[in-house]
Amino acid sequence: MSLPRITDFEILEKLGAGSYATVYKARHKKQRTYHAIKYVEMSTLSQTSRENLITEIRLLRELKHKYIVTLQDFFWDDKNIYIVLEYCNAGNLSAFIRTKKALPESTCRYFLRQLAAAVQYMRANDVSHFDLKPQNLLLTRGANNVSLKVADFGFAQHLKLGEINQQLKGSPLYMAPEIVRKHQYDAKADLWSIGVILYECLFGKAPYSSRTIEELLLRIRKAEAITLPPNARISNECHDLLRRLLAHEPTARISFADFFAHPFLDLKTFPTEHTLQKAIDLVTQACAYDEKHNYKEAYYLYCSALQYFVPLITEETDATKRLALRNRALSYTKRAEEIKNCIIEDEYRMLAERQRQAATAATANQEPSSATQVPAAQPSSSRVAEMLEPDSRYKQLYALSNSSPSMKTGLEIGRKGELYLYERKLDAALESYTSALGILVPFVNNEPKGERRNLLLQQVSKMCI
Repeated sequence: MSLPRITDFEILEKLGAGSYATVYKARHKKQRTYHAIKYVEMSTLSQTSRENLITEIRLLRELKHKYIVTLQDFFWDDKNIYIVLEYCNAGNLSAFIRTKKALPESTCRYFLRQLAAAVQYMRANDVSHFDLKPQNLLLTRGANNVSLKVADFGFAQHLKLGEINQQLKGSPLYMAPEIVRKHQYDAKADLWSIGVILYECLFGKAPYSSRTIEELLLRIRKAEAITLPPNARISNECHDLLRRLLAHEPTARISFADFFAHPFLDLKTFPTEHTLQKAIDLVTQACAYDEKHNYKEAYYLYCSALQYFVPLITEETDATKRLALRNRALSYTKRAEEIKNCIIEDEYRMLAERQRQAATAATANQEPSSATQVPAAQPSSSRVAEMLEPDSRYKQLYALSNSSPSMKTGLEIGRKGELYLYERKLDAALESYTSALGILVPFVNNEPKGERRNLLLQQVSKMCI
């Protein structure tokens, strides 16, 4: 078997250039496959560049992940080193942002989840990138979606959590403040870069965008406060994550564990090789409760399973498999709707009985009157609220949610659903409960064991209609 040579490829176009390499789109002459080939002219390499190149090749040979660009081969001749990489056919995230000016929050979350999944894998292997920026996040378009791929590992290195680095690395606009100010940093520098990327995706420019490098470095050294653009409209979860990523002091910055567990990302439902099995396990449990007529628990489990099925459908590239997943999800959705209607009727009967008992008690306490009896009027909203006074567990959970504004919002929406249900405004009740569950269920998945999680589970189960 002959060794690969650059003459085996047809060079089609220049894709870009870096500090010590130029990248070209190429096609293999025999296999007719497309690749990205990085040309590195050996005579131009400094000792540092040589070390970076060796590190990049070594790391890319080790790292195998859906959202990290694949090293397919490398070889050399008298003048150059050639690194053959997976070709990404949709450019990079930087160009994508420029064409759109700014991205909807849902699109930002879509790409951020992929980036987070790649970084989570890198951290599991004690790898830090140290040059995360939109230009190094390549995009590849499939039949039904676009995937992000982390590329350019020239500054990457093995670095365990807590280990310190002192070598100046990265691109100034995305470089963590501690690199500029102290020339001393650890793996959490990547989290700052992720925060800058998220900010740029949301608003079309990086938080410290400046006219000159001198102005940029001055703003970083002064730890200039980062503010949102006027009229910015983002969710509480997104704002919370952005704020915690862009903390100037590394000790105040979100940890990797908290980043991966953050509700804005909801990585537990992100498609992986384990996601389908998790969805199937939840459906199996739902069916078991369904057969026992424990409809509330069954409904909650069906809804939880659908949280895993929907991303799987979105990510699946095989049309036959995607259709099969979609049909399964539709059947579970239909059954959940049927159960929901049963629970609504049960809940309404219980509330009606409470109203009847309260009315009977009120009548028994009234003095006999000679006046003509007037038919009872519909209870007012204030009367409904009085009769449905939240129990102590709700009040306790509400107090414990002060640190999570979005959780408090979910509880308030669920409370409105109770009032609507009492007034038999079923459509409004369903809408409120659905919205509340959409906010609270991710918290259940991510909440650590403890009193707040127990109370939250009880509240979600109560609202699962």
